[in-house]
Amino acid sequence: MAPVVTSVSPTQGTPAGGTPVTITGSGFTGAVAVRFGSNLATNVVVVSDTQITAKTPSGSGTVKVTVTGPSGTSTDNVFFTYTTVTAPTITSLVPAGGPTSGGNSVIINGTNLTGATQVLFGCNPATIISNTGTQITVTAPAGPPSAVNVTVTTPGGISNPLPYVYVTAPTVSGVSPQFGPSSGGNTVTITGSNLSLASAVHFGPNLATALTVVSDSQLTVTAPPGTGTVVVTVTTPGGTSTVGLGNPYYTYLGAPVITTLVPNHGLASGGDSITIDGSNLTYTDSVTFGGVAASFTVVSDTVVVATTPAHAAGTVNVQLHTPAGNSNTLLFTYDPS
Repeated sequence: MAPVVTSVSPTQGTPAGGTPVTITGSGFTGAVAVRFGSNLATNVVVVSDTQITAKTPSGSGTVKVTVTGPSGTSTDNVFFTYTTVTAPTITSLVPAGGPTSGGNSVIINGTNLTGATQVLFGCNPATIISNTGTQITVTAPAGPPSAVNVTVTTPGGISNPLPYVYVTAPTVSGVSPQFGPSSGGNTVTITGSNLSLASAVHFGPNLATALTVVSDSQLTVTAPPGTGTVVVTVTTPGGTSTVGLGNPYYTYLGAPVITTLVPNHGLASGGDSITIDGSNLTYTDSVTFGGVAASFTVVSDTVVVATTPAHAAGTVNVQLHTPAGNSNTLLFTYDPS
């Protein structure tokens, strides 16, 4: 049975020939010739029994596309039109960079983009998702970390190039401080690699604010509100960081509260052991008696034992501090020694 041609794509090209086309149909195995009118196509490749790729010969007007195989020549009315087609022009890429793994969508804006047959990122072809006269959406191929030229091929020729930058994914190796109040609002320094193009930092699902790029290995942000222990991630055109080496965790702490001092008085000479009961005390980093720092031991999240510093006789405020802030105050009385 002779081959059957059902379609050709694109359906038009330049009179000079050389337009890449895909011919679809059946019975193509063993095909020996493809003609556009009476002229033989070049670079003919039988991809499968249902598909052939080729480049058009020179020609004019509208001509029938035929495939000749061992059993004859197709007779279907599938046509290709030779016409003067303006070469494509591309004006922008959105985004203009992406991850080395590829797979992200890129919108190519320009003119005369209809019938695009190929989009190249450097030497690598992208997958065309949609195509109009002024816009093409593609899925970017993978590529090494570098800048490459993006070009579009249509029946009118090859476009001007525009640069696209492949960016290595960011990493987060450390967060300082690693604790903060559930209300957020404190400044946090993030260290890692490939951070210079950071566009967003998240603490768990919550977006940090006041993002400042210090260097390719350091950022500062203002922590958003949150609860519990969360992973801090950085997003760049190279993607979003994932948990790997290092410690990208941040813990939200409830504000410390103290409820009792036992005992609530001691000698002015200091040296008394005072049990402080309360809540959210695990990360206590200072205890003061009347503004004077005391030595202390954290027993649990609800108990801290402090040793009173010397102080003049009288009543003073006792306060405890954690990365979540200052606690309330309780009164302690210094008795004359």
